[in-house]
Amino acid sequence: MSTTPNTPNKPTPNPSSEPQLFSNEPPSAREPRSPLPWVIALAVVLIAVLALVAVTHHREPPNPGGVGLAPADSYAASLPISNLQMSQAGNMAGSQTTYVDGQITNQGQQTVTAITVQVAFHGFENPIAKKETMPLALIRTRQPYVDLQPVSAAPLAPGDTREFRLIFDNIPQDWNQNYPEIRIIQVTER
Repeated sequence: MSTTPNTPNKPTPNPSSEPQLFSNEPPSAREPRSPLPWVIALAVVLIAVLALVAVTHHREPPNPGGVGLAPADSYAASLPISNLQMSQAGNMAGSQTTYVDGQITNQGQQTVTAITVQVAFHGFENPIAKKETMPLALIRTRQPYVDLQPVSAAPLAPGDTREFRLIFDNIPQDWNQNYPEIRIIQVTER
């Protein structure tokens, strides 16, 4: 007589009643997945990229005057520029930054709240090696470093004289090393 140990009867699991991590079914037999999460993820990524491009897009400021300089503003004759000084400083990347400092005096009868200048660096081969249009920045303090502010922060009243600084990167090699031509092309008065 053979004896068999008493073992409780365990029910055998039914494969359809319990979830399984791995299935032996072919992929075509599985339930189709919704593409909605992927569409939403793609839309979020596209919106993020477009927002990043919109924020970081550097628009080149308009440079009126074609190949030459734009005409001077009618009030420019009342704003003479004097005492020009130039300096350059290098950085660790090996490029040069050029600074043009000077003074501007309001000899007119209006208070000036904004000034746009066009600066032309003349070249040996080209009449204008570099032309740039920018707002004039006034020097607020020189210590401990040069701090600039727009004219709107400290408007130029009649009779006022202020120091200014213009900053340029990447002056072309064919620049003739003379002072640039600075033309006041737009003045806002009150």
